[in-house]
Amino acid sequence: MANMKFYFTPGACSIGIHILLEELELVFEAYLVNLVKGEHLAPEYLAINPHGTIPSLVAADGEVLTDFIAIANWLAEKYPRRKLLPDDPQRREAVLDTLAYCVNTIHGQGYTRVFTTGKYSDNPAQHAAIQEAGWSMVRAGLEELDRRYAAGELYLDTFSVADAAQFYVEFWAQRSEVALPPFCERHYRQMLQRPAVRQVLMEEGYYSVLN
Repeated sequence: MANMKFYFTPGACSIGIHILLEELELVFEAYLVNLVKGEHLAPEYLAINPHGTIPSLVAADGEVLTDFIAIANWLAEKYPRRKLLPDDPQRREAVLDTLAYCVNTIHGQGYTRVFTTGKYSDNPAQHAAIQEAGWSMVRAGLEELDRRYAAGELYLDTFSVADAAQFYVEFWAQRSEVALPPFCERHYRQMLQRPAVRQVLMEEGYYSVLN
């Protein structure tokens, strides 16, 4: 049987899916997609993912998934032994909501304004204001995660698909020298101690983060 195929860019949001794959101890083929060189727009890649985004996951049976949330949910459902989604309905709902919040709001609304500013305006004079708005959304999003923890909606005693998404938005904040609020700081430091996270960071070339 063919292996799964994972398409990723080091340090991008795909790092979260990479972590999930390693947590599950799955066998897969990894393919690096260089965004800077435009490899995500190459015909060969667009044939796999017409959106030209990362990550992409091709299952052993040929099924293609091209969205972070879809891939995370598929992995959780396909490999239930790892309990990447809690059995408790209330916790499960909180995990799914946080997963979507990290991907769609903190990343989708905040970081996109910072990292892909040109998509919001062709006028360079507006770029600084767009980026600042993006950073404000990121900071507000991280503070919201702290609020959810204080309200008992998030936990540090388990690992789920939400933790993989939360890690990458925290990782980006740390790389950009944006201070993490208390819970996010604790979560980030705890994640750095997980063997799968450490392995992924080493494989993607972020050795300095582990020191």
